[in-house]
Amino acid sequence: MQYKFLRFPEGKTKAVTFSYDDGAESDIRLADTLTKHALKGTFNLNSSKLLSGDGLSVEEIKMHLLDAGHEIAVHGEFHKALGLCSPLDGIKDVLNCRLKLEKTFGRIIRGMAYADSGICNIQYGTDYTKIKLYLSDLGIAYSRTLGGDNNLFRLPQDWYAWMPTVHHDNPKALEYAEEFLEIDCNEQYYARMYPRLYYVWGHSVEFDRKNNWDRLDELCEKLSGHEDVWYATNIEIYDYVQAFHSLVFSADDTIVYNPTLVKIWFNIDKQEYCIEPGQTLNLFI
Repeated sequence: MQYKFLRFPEGKTKAVTFSYDDGAESDIRLADTLTKHALKGTFNLNSSKLLSGDGLSVEEIKMHLLDAGHEIAVHGEFHKALGLCSPLDGIKDVLNCRLKLEKTFGRIIRGMAYADSGICNIQYGTDYTKIKLYLSDLGIAYSRTLGGDNNLFRLPQDWYAWMPTVHHDNPKALEYAEEFLEIDCNEQYYARMYPRLYYVWGHSVEFDRKNNWDRLDELCEKLSGHEDVWYATNIEIYDYVQAFHSLVFSADDTIVYNPTLVKIWFNIDKQEYCIEPGQTLNLFI
């Protein structure tokens, strides 16, 4: 055996996700556009805005985001950059936001995007290790960072420093999308058959400010409708990848057991497999 690689649901080799911050009223147009194209996004909210009249209302979040299958995630109670806060202040900003969102919407919320400069600028007695540890203790599964647009299309090695592919205003956004869509993971050299992810981020108010909503339309039209692409929220990607890493293999890799509640696809030496929840599978038979 050379390598085993994750495959997304239905054996798909690629995934696309969106992540947008701050809960502005323009998120309605953004969410509706994603929904129209059968795309999915994660909307990162500041809990202090809820019921304040500044941004989306609770009813709008339910109707345009949650009922359409999008995710809502933590963006801090008061939109604080965790790298510029003491650990105590950072903990309060994250925890209070999570508590308010969960109580308001009646669901478990485990995702997050760093506000402001996040972990890009760290001062005042904290460091990334402390931030990562307290996010884990607070039940946050992942957190999106920024500042490193690239065309690697890789899943994160560190879920608390999840680097997206590209901001929608990046001049290379469409070029990266074309490059991503042209990749045939199953025809790559063995060591490059890993799955690919295209991850767009930004703020919906930027489309209003620059009057360039057509850019979103063009990007969505290009990315949508591809049979080899899974369209998912951030937390759906995280949960599926974690389920894959929970698979238990025998020492000689001929038997695999799925202890999770998730149906999982994977590739071993260019052969596709699918394993049901609770199933033990004999490979190479």
